[in-house]
Amino acid sequence: MSKPEIRAVAFDLDGLMFNTEEVFNRTGTEVLRRRGKVPHPELFLSMMGRRADEAFQVMIDMMELTDSIPELKLESEEVFGVFLDEMVAPMPGLLDLLDRIEQRNLPKAVATSSHRDFLEKLLNRFELMDRFHHTLTAEDVSLGKPHPEIYLTAAERLNVRPEQMLVLEDSENGTLAAAAAGAHVISVPHEISRHHDFSKAKGIATSLADPVIHDLLI
Repeated sequence: MSKPEIRAVAFDLDGLMFNTEEVFNRTGTEVLRRRGKVPHPELFLSMMGRRADEAFQVMIDMMELTDSIPELKLESEEVFGVFLDEMVAPMPGLLDLLDRIEQRNLPKAVATSSHRDFLEKLLNRFELMDRFHHTLTAEDVSLGKPHPEIYLTAAERLNVRPEQMLVLEDSENGTLAAAAAGAHVISVPHEISRHHDFSKAKGIATSLADPVIHDLLI
């Protein structure tokens, strides 16, 4: 099989660039503990990669909660902020991969289901905001992952055809979105998402340092 022509790279954010999926799960566990509940084994897998309102609706339905989405969001944001400061870190290989992409002079984007204020907080915290040509968030699309809208928009903003865009994703919903857009998607599972279905990916990487990714950038 011939090597794809990669002319741009799009990153997911949570669980791919930073270990925030661990923070989300710890937050959800604490919010449910306060209600005398233990998370269903499939809860966080079902929530992963979705926009906030959609994810909280999954929690309400699966855990049979009486709370409204705004109530859960407000409480979760308070708990999340405490855990984030304690736990957040870049995923292994991120900074070296950004260097490699910049050596190739390829444009980069972030395409996340999170909100813009959260994306900016994370990227600015690690002085990475200026290293991306475009950032797309939940506010920029009408349909969340696994719908392909965010990756189709990313390709348009990066001025490449979808098949020329390398997408790096850690979740099933994100992988499905990128694949449906026609992008060259490489999935990078972590401990929380390793049981997801990544059959639509072009390849599976063990981390952002994996040659499966770097060999596409030679």
